[in-house]
Amino acid sequence: MKPIFIAGPCVIEDMECMKLVAQELVRLRAAYDLDVYFKASFDKANRTSLSSYRGPGLERGMQMLADIRDAYGLPLLTDIHESRQAAAVGEVVDVLQIPAFLCRQTDLLVAAARTGKPVNIKKAQFLSGMDMQYPVEKCRESGATDVWLTERGNMYGYNNLVVDFRNIPDMKRWTPRVIMDCTHSVQRPGGAGGKTGGNREFVPAMALAAKAFGATGYFFEVHPDPEKALSDGPNMLYLRDLEQVVKSLLE
Repeated sequence: MKPIFIAGPCVIEDMECMKLVAQELVRLRAAYDLDVYFKASFDKANRTSLSSYRGPGLERGMQMLADIRDAYGLPLLTDIHESRQAAAVGEVVDVLQIPAFLCRQTDLLVAAARTGKPVNIKKAQFLSGMDMQYPVEKCRESGATDVWLTERGNMYGYNNLVVDFRNIPDMKRWTPRVIMDCTHSVQRPGGAGGKTGGNREFVPAMALAAKAFGATGYFFEVHPDPEKALSDGPNMLYLRDLEQVVKSLLE
């Protein structure tokens, strides 16, 4: 199975940032014959602090994503947090993503499945790979024909995540498309004084380890200047570093 790559800024900030990322993804797609998806969130409903930036919202966010699709020809992936968002998002994007904290929310899974689009379910930090059988079944029984699963680590004490890479082959029991979220898995949740910290230096190794365990996709949050990113900066890759990580996974 050809690997897929999902990349983009954590949250929609402005069109300039999105265009810079999209241009690089188009370049890498041409250079390496990649199957690549542009990802950005229109609303980050799970930020640590009430004062944290969440995004432009559903209506404006969908228009901005559609503009990227039309200008660059990239398929789109974004996440939904409420079942009422599914239909509108499904009209614009190619893959609907279910956030890890919400992967057991039946109404959300059913609404995503009913759009007819592929559904990418991120594994909750409190579940094992084997537990993901049930979210997959909810989607398939609701009409989804293409369900993906994404590994993003498990909680280990406070403000820390640890990846048990055995979750990847375990989740491949339920679907052939299992993705490694290489940037969220190096987060330090809530560990930076009212916001999430992270260790981006471990991202390349996370990706290679996931490849060894049979991952069939890779998720990277990238930004031209992560130090100025409005969400998840400490765990995001510099956009300029994405090519080297991609090359290492294709070797």
